Amino acid sequence: MKDFMTPFYLHYYNSNVWSNTYWLGQRVLKCPLDMILYQEILYKLKPDVIIECGTNEGGSTLFLASICDLLNHGRIISLDIMEKERPQHERITYMLGNSVSESVFNKVKQMIAPEDTVLVILDSDHSQKHVYQEMKLYHSLVTVGSYLIVEDTIIGHPVVPQLLPGPMEAVFQFLNENDDFQIDETKHKFHLTFNPNGYLLRVKK
Repeated sequence: MKDFMTPFYLHYYNSNVWSNTYWLGQRVLKCPLDMILYQEILYKLKPDVIIECGTNEGGSTLFLASICDLLNHGRIISLDIMEKERPQHERITYMLGNSVSESVFNKVKQMIAPEDTVLVILDSDHSQKHVYQEMKLYHSLVTVGSYLIVEDTIIGHPVVPQLLPGPMEAVFQFLNENDDFQIDETKHKFHLTFNPNGYLLRVKK
């Protein structure tokens, strides 16, 4: 990360404004610039299936469904270990369970057709161990030319270093073992992102 960006990252994150960001009245715990990147990715790829590991309140799930509505294409499978009241939408399927459970993964896999274009977003437990386990499981579902997006790699880089090792460490652990994916540097174009080095493009099978 460029030195001039670190103070702004810390100022923005510590202001907590990201926890007071809404989409259609539903709280979305994301940086708005990442939401613009998501919109660009969805418009370009028009994925048939978006897998979201980590639903929380469902704000980002609703955002994804709204973009799919505008595109008239796509559906979302969103996984979380906690049951909550969440926004309902015909394009959203909520699943209760641990994202790194083999049984949960197999249920998700059964909901995808071989010809589907698949995008995966990892935004649940942000420990290195958990994110790495998710990457090892769900990367196989990502279509060539699509993305495995690892959220909140900003953790420890530079915010909340006490939570290290986190998602960024999982990304590089995974990339050291897998050359089917590469970091899409173009997704750093807005400079501020909660997912630096987290937009992983699948370049081959």
